[in-house]
Amino acid sequence: MVGKLEGDPHAIRGIYDTCRDTYTPMRLENGIFFDQDWASLNKMMPVASGGIHAGQMHQLLEYLGEDVVLQFGGGTIGHPMGIEAGAIANRVALEAMVLARNEGKDIWNDGPRILRDAAKTCPPLESALEVWKDVTFDYESTDTPDFVPVETPSY
Repeated sequence: MVGKLEGDPHAIRGIYDTCRDTYTPMRLENGIFFDQDWASLNKMMPVASGGIHAGQMHQLLEYLGEDVVLQFGGGTIGHPMGIEAGAIANRVALEAMVLARNEGKDIWNDGPRILRDAAKTCPPLESALEVWKDVTFDYESTDTPDFVPVETPSY
């Protein structure tokens, strides 16, 4: 959804729901074309990785929720203040977004401002936002599920 390994946000949502749910209802917009009852199959923990950084935290939480592993490789190791500072920046960004969302704030639209506010008291986050400010992955998806809902007559 974001990062260098992105895909269509709705299709990724369908994949993540399938990994976590024991029953996945048909959602054409998410690429789920029929109800799927997974019975006693074990659930899987989805993982987000590949070019993600603290400045995208609002997008990551909005798309994926909290039940996900976020692997910030370069977004941690590449921090100009060192690896520990990179980890701190990611953690503070996550906590700021979860708190804002729990307070009823619109993290999708206000996410960048929420992160800037949190960075005022966290130099590692401030530095991360400055370093990766121009690294965005906003694009028009090329793999959006192509479907047309059609009423099925009942006989």
